[in-house]
Amino acid sequence: MAAREILADFPAGGPRGSWPAEEKAAELTRQGQPATVRMDLASDRFLVVPVGERS
Repeated sequence: MAAREILADFPAGGPRGSWPAEEKAAELTRQGQPATVRMDLASDRFLVVPVGERS
């Protein structure tokens, strides 16, 4: 399995109504580094990765 670049990661069980991974991805995108969120089921975490990064 190829290594992937992870810009940030957050636990899946965050507080209700809180979307920290999506907020981080939006912040990075505004700063010029397009990012998106992927779910890593094995670790039960949301990963912020560069746009186009394969899962």
